[in-house]
Amino acid sequence: MVTFFIKQKWLLICIKYLKPFICRVKTVARKNMKTFLINVLTVSLIVLFMNGCKMNQPELVLSGDVINMNSGTVYLQRFDDRVFRTIDSVEIIDGRFSFEPDIDLPEIYGLATEKEGRSFLLFLEKGEIHVTLDPESNHRESKVDGSSLHDQFVAYRELENVNIREYIKEHPKSLVSAYALYRFFSFRLTPEELRTNIDLLDTSLHDTQYVKIMQRLLGIFEDVAIGKKAPNFSAQNPEGEEVFLYDKLNGNYLLVEFWASWCVFCRRENPNLVKAHDLFHEKGFDILGVSLDRDFDAWVNAIEDDHLKWTNISDLKFWASEPAALFGVRALPSNFLLDPEGNIIAQNLKGEELFVFLGDVLAVEIN
Repeated sequence: MVTFFIKQKWLLICIKYLKPFICRVKTVARKNMKTFLINVLTVSLIVLFMNGCKMNQPELVLSGDVINMNSGTVYLQRFDDRVFRTIDSVEIIDGRFSFEPDIDLPEIYGLATEKEGRSFLLFLEKGEIHVTLDPESNHRESKVDGSSLHDQFVAYRELENVNIREYIKEHPKSLVSAYALYRFFSFRLTPEELRTNIDLLDTSLHDTQYVKIMQRLLGIFEDVAIGKKAPNFSAQNPEGEEVFLYDKLNGNYLLVEFWASWCVFCRRENPNLVKAHDLFHEKGFDILGVSLDRDFDAWVNAIEDDHLKWTNISDLKFWASEPAALFGVRALPSNFLLDPEGNIIAQNLKGEELFVFLGDVLAVEIN
């Protein structure tokens, strides 16, 4: 009991002498806390300001010069399955232009100085990119600085006899690999080869438009394989009349020829088609020309100039042509030979090969 009172007494004494010290500590702590909170608030505001600046900073600054063109307009176009669609435009001032577009990156875009003119294809990615446009050279001399992806594409175009399988193995994550497979090989590989090469691409590329298009093509290729029934379609002839594919069979073998007035190889092949039509038409052969033109006059003039006597139709939608999409056409000229029942019996017959095949199925001797 005595011990308890002694301890209590010492405790009261300690409190008496320590109380002023404790009060001072509390005062200092309050001041320090106030300073601390001010510092925290200041740092937070600085961080928020910096983040705000970053948010306002564009992901891409695309600037450039146009050779021999002080004024006018530059059109920024998105590449959408072989068709450039204008998404933005700026004025050319003293031969210069600049975009700060809010667009998907990395991706392929086009720049043009005429809305319907030739576009310069370029690979864009985040950062500052400078372009030198040379429309007078049809963009053969146009250049890009600041895009490593575009540099890779330029290097790819300089390669000879590209083995796409090996290229993809070396660059499985590159958008250039996906684009090259889609653009330069999807029309010449078998469905099995195309599927194998798609599988070599990194899964990060599977959501790109190029892989999605190729996967869709695989289904179309199966639908228009040799032995399959051709899908029916219609489009207008130059007189504005709607013409259906199956109405042109009439018990004949029918060559569905996809072409265009602007396609050099198509125009070179047309004399062979004229000769085949003259030789086999009376024996049960006909041609249906399906044009991927978009200029009516150019299409009609080409029909006249090349003496195409058969029925010609077009929806004038260029690469967005609906008949071409039905048959998975990726290159011109392309053709499909149908038997009188509308079954596909051959594809892409050209030159002498066309004459030999028709001679066999129509039992006609070719001298």
